[in-house]
Amino acid sequence: MTKLGADTLWPIWADTASERAFTLEDAAAAPERAVVTAVAEPVLLGFAPAAPNGRAMLVLGGGGYVALMAGREGVQVARWLTGLGYHAFVLIHRFPDATTGPSAPLDDARAAMRRIRTSGAAPAGLGVVGLSSGGHLAACLAAEYPAEWREPPAPHGEATTRPDVLVVGYGPLSTNAKGRTLRPDKPPLPPAEKQALYDRLQPDAQLLPAPPPMFIVYSGNDAVVPVENALRLYGAARAAGAVADLHVFGDAPHGFALDTPGLPVSAWPGLCEAWLRQVGFL
Repeated sequence: MTKLGADTLWPIWADTASERAFTLEDAAAAPERAVVTAVAEPVLLGFAPAAPNGRAMLVLGGGGYVALMAGREGVQVARWLTGLGYHAFVLIHRFPDATTGPSAPLDDARAAMRRIRTSGAAPAGLGVVGLSSGGHLAACLAAEYPAEWREPPAPHGEATTRPDVLVVGYGPLSTNAKGRTLRPDKPPLPPAEKQALYDRLQPDAQLLPAPPPMFIVYSGNDAVVPVENALRLYGAARAAGAVADLHVFGDAPHGFALDTPGLPVSAWPGLCEAWLRQVGFL
């Protein structure tokens, strides 16, 4: 199985990963451009830093919960983070569908947090970086787990799934949810389980007490994920007493990630690095 250039590959729910844990759109594509189209078994791709700072980051890429931009919003982000000294872990999670149900991505992310915490890779703390749908999933780790959902037994103990810091980029946090859309006639998103996930998990309205410090970065003219998502999360974080930085770039494409050279939005990783130092996580 390809590890997309990672140093390690850890299964989430099993002892060993199968050779067909996930499917790539183009097996010949460079790791930095990999797109995952199907996930049979969720895995963590681990990228080790040359000079460890004792902390780790879970990286959650986007793809609208129907694919995963494992390269642009996973591998590339992980390599940026290892350059700062973090042990970075890219999660290849399952998608919400008729087979897995709406909870699968969050269950995988919570299990991944426990797997990393119990591995010894993050003795000084564990943060989360999430982009696009991965930003929604990242924020869900700082929100209440639905009481009516039955979380699978944790294979890695009961370590906390709460991030120590949270970086959220252009994530559809609540504007896809029934009753909170910006467009009154917006149709449900297929499959039904994906819409159910967005309806039930609106992290800006469901934050746990004492949420972690947050770095929030969005495009002001994003036609895919409205900037209102950022404003809602920032307001909720501030109301809950969290330290939060909000950065809105007036003109930037959706999915800007790390590869928009020449545009003002390309400054966001440097701003995030400075913020991580300021909050004591670097």
